[in-house]
Amino acid sequence: MTVWKTSMRNFFAHKGRMALSAVAVLLSVAFVSGTLVFTDTMNTTFDKLFAATASDVTVSPKSAGGAGDDENPETGKPESLPASLVGKVAKAPGARSAEGAVTSMSVTVVNSANKDMGSSSGAPTIAGNWTQNDLKAMEITSGHAPRGPTDVMVDADTAEKHHLKIGDELRTIAVTGDFTAKVSGIASFKVTNPGATVVYFDTATAQRELLGKEGLFTGISVTAAAGVSDEQLKQNVATTLSDAGGTGTGGTYKLQTAKEAADSSREDVGSFLDVMKYAMLGFAGIALLVGIFLIVNTFSMLVAQRTREIGLMRAIGSSRKQVNRSVLLEALLLGIVGSIAGVAAGVGLAVGLMKLMGSMGMELSTSDLTVKVTTPVVGLVLGIVVTVVAAYVPARRAGKISPMAALRDAGTPADGKAGRIRAGIGLLLTGGGAAALLVATQADKATEGSMFLGLGVVLSLIGFVVIGPLLAGVVVRALSAVVLRMFGPVGRLAERNALRNPRRTGATGAALMIGLALVACLSVVGSSMVASATDELDKSVGADFIIQSGKGQPFVPQVEKALKKAPHIEHVTDYKGVVTKLTSPDGRTEDEELVAADPTYAQDLRRETVAGELSAAYGKNAMSVGDTYAKRHGVKLGDTIKVAFKKGGTAELKIAAITSDDGNVDKGAMYTSITTAAQYIPADRMPQNQMMFAKAEDGKAKEAYAALKASIADYPQYKVQNQTDFKQELKDQIGQLLNIVYGLLALAIIVAVLGVVNTLALSVVERTREIGLMRAIGLSRRQLRRMIRLESVVIALFGALLGLGLGMGWGTAAQKLLALEGLKVLEIPWSTIITVFVASAFVGLFAALVPAFRAGRMNVLNAIATE
Repeated sequence: MTVWKTSMRNFFAHKGRMALSAVAVLLSVAFVSGTLVFTDTMNTTFDKLFAATASDVTVSPKSAGGAGDDENPETGKPESLPASLVGKVAKAPGARSAEGAVTSMSVTVVNSANKDMGSSSGAPTIAGNWTQNDLKAMEITSGHAPRGPTDVMVDADTAEKHHLKIGDELRTIAVTGDFTAKVSGIASFKVTNPGATVVYFDTATAQRELLGKEGLFTGISVTAAAGVSDEQLKQNVATTLSDAGGTGTGGTYKLQTAKEAADSSREDVGSFLDVMKYAMLGFAGIALLVGIFLIVNTFSMLVAQRTREIGLMRAIGSSRKQVNRSVLLEALLLGIVGSIAGVAAGVGLAVGLMKLMGSMGMELSTSDLTVKVTTPVVGLVLGIVVTVVAAYVPARRAGKISPMAALRDAGTPADGKAGRIRAGIGLLLTGGGAAALLVATQADKATEGSMFLGLGVVLSLIGFVVIGPLLAGVVVRALSAVVLRMFGPVGRLAERNALRNPRRTGATGAALMIGLALVACLSVVGSSMVASATDELDKSVGADFIIQSGKGQPFVPQVEKALKKAPHIEHVTDYKGVVTKLTSPDGRTEDEELVAADPTYAQDLRRETVAGELSAAYGKNAMSVGDTYAKRHGVKLGDTIKVAFKKGGTAELKIAAITSDDGNVDKGAMYTSITTAAQYIPADRMPQNQMMFAKAEDGKAKEAYAALKASIADYPQYKVQNQTDFKQELKDQIGQLLNIVYGLLALAIIVAVLGVVNTLALSVVERTREIGLMRAIGLSRRQLRRMIRLESVVIALFGALLGLGLGMGWGTAAQKLLALEGLKVLEIPWSTIITVFVASAFVGLFAALVPAFRAGRMNVLNAIATE
């Protein structure tokens, strides 16, 4: 009980100091809890949507994907079933009803101003026919369902977002052509719609305009009669289809119960959510790691300041275990308070993330907010364990204080032997990390080098943390010579204060170092990616213009025709991806995608060959392979490969060229001509273009650029880019990704700043008497505040210098390793590095504001009288 009372008294006696450490715990736990709540809420949202939209049993073509994924991405048209099958399925025992459904996601819907009505978050635009099954998830809240070819019904979220109302005209663009209709009704989701744009037509219009002709459906929704389970109905439908000439679940058709369809859809979405979840938890882990430094520093300084008090407790009978336990109980209290607040803040953070996603186009309702029992448990356990573990070393140090040594000394003396051992271990770890990074740069394969890269990053990081006190003595002096000496005596005092306790300065700087090391590393890798891609584009891309869809949709025929009719164009190249099975001369069969293109593609993309001429690969019954494939299968020029085309015939194609895979653009691609592919693939199964390329007539680049843009102005889903546009987009995409990462790393940097604040605040308390004496002999309040600010700046710059140097080393090693994958240009973003370094000085100034202000307000006589 005495230990508990002592811990409580000490905890509340230093509640201001504890609060800063509690904020670090709070932020870290909030990020973990918020991530779990956010991803659980997204899972709940999608689960409800999939459960509401799935029929008891769904019949779809065997070659289609999961529920709702019934597209043939190569042709842009969904796989389909004959409408006559609906009547047969309806007669299956246990079936109450069956109805045909048409669904397509290879469409673009635009309004009268030619603005795309699709989501900006990446959610699909879904077009289909209005069925009874849709009433399970939607209800018509305005107007009426589509009754003919001039009617279209839209979902309420899309209508609200784009200000659509009854009577507005919409144009739907599909591979079968364009068609217009007026909004006849608006339907609202009964569950949350995560952001998809949904439009409905009457059945005949949907069949004709989305599938190319009437009499076809993409799936059949079967409703079970009362008392019949979904599994039993599925078996009955399979038997009926077999009796009717189909092959049931074993061949032509795919049958799924509502649960199976929902699970299939959930699996597709779940992989994306898992990536997001673990990435965010990774950043939360970084923040927790930085928070450990803050907590260690806080308790180390509190223990040092209470040396006399602890010594007195030991003198009157307190054991080492009791002192140790007292400090750990304070840490436990800190962990409990910070973790409880962190869990609560995590729920708020999740709501904030949902609002942010809403502004980006993904709608998530707070009514679906999901807080599982495991979430607060994980948050509390994590926060408490991390806090107690971080406080263990200071607590152990407190338990070792000798009563007599404590009573005659105001602080714990430094252990010179321990410092030397620490320096030796730090140098060993740092050297090991540097060696591992060097080995990674010399690796022959990226997979092998990545292990050494990871090992090098971990060892060098730990090494720098351990060796921090030793580095502080050297680096702080060097920084002080440049930054502090110009401030005269005040600057020298700030330098000495920073050097007074190298272990404390090293730990404070290390907290900032971790976040900035990751920023520098990612900046180097990102800049190198842009520079490498730009360099390779300059060397290999011969086309003047690249035309592609921003959403990855295949090209519709009307766009292809418009592009080929544009003036001032020397040639336009078709580029299609053809799914095949290749059987090499060694007898092995593999799934591969062939690039079927026009012969002009050999001019549009300059690929280096190791054997033969690439232009020959576009000859009759010819193809090329990459040198990696050729080495793996022992293929040489003139060999024949058996090519089985998906939904087509089988060909014997001759190897006319072997291309070098030493590059990123089309790495590993195999080429053949569209003419060759067309011999073996039926016309209605021929894939649409994935991309298109164009070359301007000599001296007509500007005119051709304008003409191409004008030719497809009515189709906003496609964009024409010259090489400058393409490079800028690549740079912007990488920049946006890095900005997201920097934003997540900002949490760790905020925690590190709190560490600087806490260190300075406790340092001011520790030096109360000294500050009073300095003020008594003439140091002004202004000079005192400046001294503390300069101390903070030099500590921040110390952490920044270590972090940026370490991060650039990691980034350089990563680039050398990634050079094996085509990232051949190393580019150090000096502007970013310098900006971050300078910004660190301002971070130091900001962190010192409150401690400097409090120091300046000290009463001189009271400060001198402090023991």
